[in-house]
Amino acid sequence: MEKRWLALYDERINEEANIQNESLNDLLNTTVRKYGDHTAITFYGRTWNYKELKQMSEMMAGALHEDGFKKGDRLAIMLPNCPHYLFTLFGTFRTGGVVVQVNPMYVTRELEYLLLDSEATHIVVLSNLYPIFKAIRKNVPTKKAIVVSLKPESEVELEEEDVHFESFLKMMEHPAPEVAIQPKEDIAVLQYTGGTTGVSKGVMLTHANFISNIEQIYDFMFRTLENKPKNSSVVNVLPLFHIFSLTCCNLLTISYGGNQILIPRFEMKEVLEIIKKEKPFQFAGVPTMYVGFNQVNQYEAFGLDQISSFISGGSSLPVEALEAFERGTGKQVCEGFGLSEACPVTHFNPSFRERKAGSIGIPLPSTNAKVVIETDTGIQEVSVGEVGELIIQGPQVMKGYWKKPEETAKTLRDGWLFTGDLARMDEDGYFYIVDRKKDMIIASGYNIYPREIEEIIYQYEGVQEVIVLGVPDEYRGETVKAYITPKQDAILTRDEILSFCQEHLAAYKVPKDVEFRAELPKSAVGKLLKRKLRDEELERFERSKTSL
Repeated sequence: MEKRWLALYDERINEEANIQNESLNDLLNTTVRKYGDHTAITFYGRTWNYKELKQMSEMMAGALHEDGFKKGDRLAIMLPNCPHYLFTLFGTFRTGGVVVQVNPMYVTRELEYLLLDSEATHIVVLSNLYPIFKAIRKNVPTKKAIVVSLKPESEVELEEEDVHFESFLKMMEHPAPEVAIQPKEDIAVLQYTGGTTGVSKGVMLTHANFISNIEQIYDFMFRTLENKPKNSSVVNVLPLFHIFSLTCCNLLTISYGGNQILIPRFEMKEVLEIIKKEKPFQFAGVPTMYVGFNQVNQYEAFGLDQISSFISGGSSLPVEALEAFERGTGKQVCEGFGLSEACPVTHFNPSFRERKAGSIGIPLPSTNAKVVIETDTGIQEVSVGEVGELIIQGPQVMKGYWKKPEETAKTLRDGWLFTGDLARMDEDGYFYIVDRKKDMIIASGYNIYPREIEEIIYQYEGVQEVIVLGVPDEYRGETVKAYITPKQDAILTRDEILSFCQEHLAAYKVPKDVEFRAELPKSAVGKLLKRKLRDEELERFERSKTSL
């Protein structure tokens, strides 16, 4: 199939992006040379310019070197959005180390798995979360915690091996030695993602993957702008541990010397007040945030209509919500598509062409995409309009899964990334996601894997069978529901199941609803059938909408 989407490209955008063979450390150095005095970070009234960001990163790199951290070693970051995240990120890149992204909402079991799998030698952790690490430190190879306290009163007593962030930086006696980085080979980040097996996999993203995706996104978002803003401000409330935020809000902004307004969590009133005060150029969010803005319905009062660029990602933004937001602001929301394995963006709705509601847009420069099916004779591309699996080819595609060659071989085949998402392409070259081949749930932009939750619930005494799936939710997109068959004579309650899940799972993975059934649907061979339950929930959801 020809690349129909190329006919839609603006004349200022080339089919192939101009990608430099450089590292993320080189990226920061270039920005410092060009925009050293520009504000890089704004955090609750305090600012750092690019020279200061570089200085703090150098101190972090020097201290890590003094502590025996070397090229290829892994360092875990378990922080909310804050300046320390960026200091650590670029300090680690400077040493040739690998950043392990950790969700701050993880409980002990989840953190232990990541630290064991990645073999991280250090962890930078928020003081409030330090007890979670302490509880499992004897089981993991991580020898030192570097503890960040955002408020003086949150200081905690540290174990002998550990150190406060500011004290750690003072350990630097000499700058870290220069390290040769091979951008296409050396891993910059391990981005953990789940799968149908329920086992989280570390996506190996190289320096070249990030540099490529930054340039590809820049082409689509800024290459066609007539008047590019100087030191443009970007609101970054999306968590930095998420690849969408890391690439699209953080590294992309640094590449053009923008001011990143960091917000640790999404609180509607706070975010709107910051937008009103800072008058940012760009806002990136997940669908839940846009739905929330619509509910507030005060676009002009908070200056949402003054923002030039809106991006939505993480999951599909309902068409009704998208159109309501665009009516309220008079601005277009750019939706796209991506996945951790592609660093993450592969498609974007172009601002320079018709935006088709419900579409993920067209492939970025240097990106090829196909819709295929597997046949007895191999992989076969389908015709325009037909549904199949979306596969991707491009320089942003991962190196593979960390220590999982078999999983890598299943996902990367003949230079193509098999996404597991079912899609179709229209006559113009716009792509649409139809369904997910995997059973992944996306709630408020978070990826949730039912198998993991099922395995936790199965550990609870009295549970015979369980099915977990995502059910439609107007606010979160999807929400988690568990269907349980109790063992004979067992008496289970909703509250005790939820309490058990809260103990063993991050809050966003905990089911919002539990339904007990005498029997769960099964196939002829006894396999539990999620499809029947999903159809029931969809029907119930549609009925509830019609009755309103």
